[in-house]
Amino acid sequence: MRRRDFIQGITAVSAAWPLVARTQQLPAQPLIGFLSTRSPEEAAIHTSAFRRGLEEMGYIEGRSVAVEYRWAKGDYSQLPPLVADLQSRPLSVIVATGDPAAHAVRAAGFATPVVFIVGQDPVRTGLVASMNRPGRATGVNFFTADLGGKRLELLCTFVPSAHVIGLLNNPSFGMEAVDQFRQSVAAAAQSLGRELVVQSASTDAEIDSGFAALIKAGVTALVMQNDPFFDSRRSRIIAVSSRYRLPGIFHIREFPADGGLMSYGASLADTYRQVGVYAGKILRGAKSDDLPVLRPTKFELVVNIQTAKALGLTVPQSILIAADELIE
Repeated sequence: MRRRDFIQGITAVSAAWPLVARTQQLPAQPLIGFLSTRSPEEAAIHTSAFRRGLEEMGYIEGRSVAVEYRWAKGDYSQLPPLVADLQSRPLSVIVATGDPAAHAVRAAGFATPVVFIVGQDPVRTGLVASMNRPGRATGVNFFTADLGGKRLELLCTFVPSAHVIGLLNNPSFGMEAVDQFRQSVAAAAQSLGRELVVQSASTDAEIDSGFAALIKAGVTALVMQNDPFFDSRRSRIIAVSSRYRLPGIFHIREFPADGGLMSYGASLADTYRQVGVYAGKILRGAKSDDLPVLRPTKFELVVNIQTAKALGLTVPQSILIAADELIE
């Protein structure tokens, strides 16, 4: 080897040493475990909102933070193995979206701080010690279970001719939550002089057969329980509703945005953003016990005008005035 080539080789290797050393000294990205009861495709708009919340706290996925996603796809029996898989990871925080996911994490005894989205009261269900000093888990109480009666009132205003109302629920979500929602809707139905027909569905086949049973029972309008399984089957539910020309009210705007008639509830996208902010705060050193459980303060009424026209419905003036968003 010529002396000049040898010196150039040594110089190149020497120049690379500081780069190798710098690479080895870079701290590892914090890792978030993201456990969802839903499906990645239909939840895409909400996971994007979660990332926006992280970015508000200075964390960009793939650059300054890593996220391990696990999806139950509406099958709650898959949650325990998904939780066990996440437990084997070096997590800095775990995000659990949906009541079944939050309770699966709690049952597993996670030592990692938890940020959740739940619809049920987290104090009553044992997720937290209190709303203000929640303990190792905190997050957002989506607070939709108590809105069943209000949804029925809005639906009857929109479709005054509907005297037999269907309620679609999912027993797999938890009987306490199912009963609470049913009681809220049943009380409103009684006060409005409507008959309520309750139908359960926990699988795709039961969604199809459940709608057929409701139609056979004379149901002419639908209230649906808020449930991640139903969220994960949003396209199917809207398609079946359209086939039977059955007007329905749902709990999040994504249903009327995708072709359902109307919704009333808090913004789920903003809830996911808030969860991202809380996860970022914990990564920055905040203690979950110092982050009170949040509740939405604004509820939005969303109406799909095109769907109303397709169903042959005229939107009442009171609904037009009350609506926060009209989808043309």
